Amino acid sequence: MSRKKRVLFLCTGNSCRSQMAEGFARTMAGDKWDVYSAGTTPAGVNPRAVQVMAEVGIDISGQKSKAIDPEILNSADVVVTLCGDAYESCPLTPPAVKRIHWPLEDPARAAGTEEEIMAKFRTVRDEIKKRVAELLATLEG
Repeated sequence: MSRKKRVLFLCTGNSCRSQMAEGFARTMAGDKWDVYSAGTTPAGVNPRAVQVMAEVGIDISGQKSKAIDPEILNSADVVVTLCGDAYESCPLTPPAVKRIHWPLEDPARAAGTEEEIMAKFRTVRDEIKKRVAELLATLEG
């Protein structure tokens, strides 16, 4: 029996975008994929990311902000970077690892009222959901 395919979502802090991507991918892929996320400089899971994911029925409150595990990075089928910093500082991967870049705005840097900040988190969350669904459909097809 062959091993499950692996996808790794990378961001700088592994606090918002990559955590949301991990949550969506785990939910959408079920047991078909091993799903991971990590950061170049882990900063803890952002409470607003947890809140906006809960709004769509996905609990990421138990996920942890993690550093890049070289074994997972080098054995992943797909590595998705979700910010420019992770894209630029991601370590080299073997040629067999497919690399994809999603240049998404960091909702943690949003300014304004709490309502405006949460609106930015929701916009980024919804874009991540769409991209994860497309990615899984492409990879499973």
